[in-house]
Amino acid sequence: MTVFPADAATGALPPPARRPAQRTRPTSFPPLRGLLPLVLLLIAWQVTADRLSPYFPPPSSWASALLDLWNQGVLLPAAAATVRTFCLGLAAATVLGTALGLAVGASPRVDRALRPTLESARAMPPAAVVPIATLLLGFTGTMKVVVVTSAAVWSILLNTRSGVQQLDPVLHEMARSLQLGRLDRIRKVTLPALLPSIFLGVRVAAPVALVITLLVEILTQVDGIGALIALSQRNYQFARGYGLILVAGLFSLVVNALVSALQAQLLRHRPHG
Repeated sequence: MTVFPADAATGALPPPARRPAQRTRPTSFPPLRGLLPLVLLLIAWQVTADRLSPYFPPPSSWASALLDLWNQGVLLPAAAATVRTFCLGLAAATVLGTALGLAVGASPRVDRALRPTLESARAMPPAAVVPIATLLLGFTGTMKVVVVTSAAVWSILLNTRSGVQQLDPVLHEMARSLQLGRLDRIRKVTLPALLPSIFLGVRVAAPVALVITLLVEILTQVDGIGALIALSQRNYQFARGYGLILVAGLFSLVVNALVSALQAQLLRHRPHG
């Protein structure tokens, strides 16, 4: 039992020292209670909607429309095409953005030389890239991946560049004292220190990549969920269109959870600030 010394003048006991608040690492998955507003909206829609409305059908009809697509053998190949484009585009953007961010952040001379080109390319809207990409690559899956990569690369590049410029000089001194070569210095010192910055860029780029994937498929009608959404809109099959949009939203939620889980796994040994 701990005994606190009494104050000499008043005889009052001093208050016990407070324990420092224990910091807990946030969970890898977003709380599902954040979906409550969406669930309430769908319930209200279901209750108040007119079953014969062609433009605002109740959500219960969305499931039957998606089931029809599944039975026709259309939904799964389209979802696979969208997932493949998204994953390849995000992976290419991560590799390209990290490499360019390292080069631009490590050398002020390269930063000054490439900054005007990068800033002008970053300001170009993705929809304007689609005609050029289709002209060069045709209506192919490669064209979709190139457009998605060109839109998703910027947040990763800028975060990596900022992370390189803010690296602690002690890390460079340590690598120099250990006589590490250039590749070993990047692999063992620079990249591990930059992981939080890179993951921050990837988390920003992931929803952008998904939106651009759907946009390219809607504009070009190349296979994917976006092409099915555009086809449903043209044929006034709005129940099918709403169901496909809901599928895309759920896919975005899963992607965000997977990126958060991967980040938590790779950074599990780091102290949480």
